[in-house]
Amino acid sequence: MTTEQTTSPPRTGVGIAAQGLGQSVRGGRRILADISLSVAPGELVAIIGASGAGKTTLLELLAGVQQPAAGTVTYDGAAAAGTIGVVPQDDIIHRELPLARTLRYAARLRLPSATGPAEIGDRVAEVLAELRLTDGAATPVGLLSGGERKRASIAVELLTRPGVFFLDEPTSGLDPAIAVELLRVLRALADTGATVVLTTHQVTDVDHCDRVVVLTRQGRLAFTGTPAAAREFFGLRSLVEVHLRLDEATQPGEWPDRFAEQRAAEQPSRTTGDGDVAATPPRRVGRLRQWAVLTARNAEIVVRNRLTLAILLGSPLMVLGMFALLFRPGAFEPTSPSPTVTVMILFWIAFGGFFFGLTYGLLQICTELPILRRERLAGVRLLPYLLAKVAVLLPLLALVDLALLGVLRGMDRLPPVGGADFAALYATLLLSSAAALALGLLCSAAVSDAAQATLMLPMLCFPQVLFVGAILPVPAMAVGGQWLSYAMSNRWAFEGLGHTAGVERLWRDGGSPLGPPLLATYGDSFSRPLWVDWLVLGGFVLLFLGAAWVVLLRRDPRRAP
Repeated sequence: MTTEQTTSPPRTGVGIAAQGLGQSVRGGRRILADISLSVAPGELVAIIGASGAGKTTLLELLAGVQQPAAGTVTYDGAAAAGTIGVVPQDDIIHRELPLARTLRYAARLRLPSATGPAEIGDRVAEVLAELRLTDGAATPVGLLSGGERKRASIAVELLTRPGVFFLDEPTSGLDPAIAVELLRVLRALADTGATVVLTTHQVTDVDHCDRVVVLTRQGRLAFTGTPAAAREFFGLRSLVEVHLRLDEATQPGEWPDRFAEQRAAEQPSRTTGDGDVAATPPRRVGRLRQWAVLTARNAEIVVRNRLTLAILLGSPLMVLGMFALLFRPGAFEPTSPSPTVTVMILFWIAFGGFFFGLTYGLLQICTELPILRRERLAGVRLLPYLLAKVAVLLPLLALVDLALLGVLRGMDRLPPVGGADFAALYATLLLSSAAALALGLLCSAAVSDAAQATLMLPMLCFPQVLFVGAILPVPAMAVGGQWLSYAMSNRWAFEGLGHTAGVERLWRDGGSPLGPPLLATYGDSFSRPLWVDWLVLGGFVLLFLGAAWVVLLRRDPRRAP
């Protein structure tokens, strides 16, 4: 496979100046204190320190990923779109897609809206060639080697030709040969004018860098300068022993104080000139384009992940099969209805729609929070992100809901309603699934991983069983239960289905002695106009999606501490 490289404009390095940086975590514990340093354009800089020294925190403060509790970060020149590239420690790009497809989607989200498909293709080919990934362009990211995935993460940022790269532990988990190869790539980026700042726990990586920043376990600056000057300062032949040297200090501030005195005695460090705060947001692609790109990418991920697609479509089919075995035919027969059975059939149909929607949404966000965090730095907005999830999953829910009602109707497990009433049943069930999907997305946004989301499933389902009004009618509940039932979206779906199915008329006029007493216990549950149930279900959809947006916004690390 060959590609024709295009001539790219030269990269302009960005200088960085940090003054008095400090950061704290909840509880007030300081993890960084009074960090002042400067990075010249085109330098390759390594940040080292013992575990817990605050390396990643300092990197994220310099990159604008976090807002500092104290101090400032400035760049020389404008921190405009494409200036900053951030590569986190994990390989956080979708593994289901081929590498070239991944880069195409990233380019459509990052490059100006006027960029055409041909230009995007040329840019992707150029980046692949520059990082020697052309041969893996058609390979799913999950099948690339560790070193290739690291370069793929860099390739995503390289699409916009940033002037400064920030990389968190880029050589972590790589064997020595691949780590050296990756460092050569970073060295080449710096040699072409980009400023590169990385953290590392492999002190030998420092030998490939122009400058090293050393942090103590207390998050203080022990040294910044060339690797040779660092060895001289600490009195070491190799910086491999620098952590031991810091730990041998009789006072925690011994080395930071010594370095501060030395720096004060020398000429002032280089500082950048006119600057912009590092967190200046990039120029963003329009909301509609973001939604279209994210929707297309989500759909392709679902299609390419056959296991996920099988689960999304297979689990409703299993539930449908169980419903067919559980419900007996003829329960809605007007001449001999079974009121208690009709209650359970309508309830389990409503719960089926709720369960499908909830399980579809519950793992959607928590499994890709790191990817979302990275793309937020590139300007991706939260509303298009959430609506793209809905745009892909809701049609699938519409399909399974239609199959559920159609098969049950064909097997005489539903009342013999006409086309308009069947459409009303379908609309109610689909609104119920949409509300549950939005609830699943909300909960997925609130947790940190798939295990936590899975644990939430029974806690979300049990109230939707107990307080809906099927097992125990709402009027017969205790006052607290009655109030709680208003917050159950499944209640409104159940009552809407009952209204359309005509259970009031069926129980009252069907001749079953159980009908009138059972109807009396439900009060006016099924007499409410259907549009009220639809309005409430639609309100739940908007409420849960809005809450998911707020939760994601509050989890944005760029918010001020």
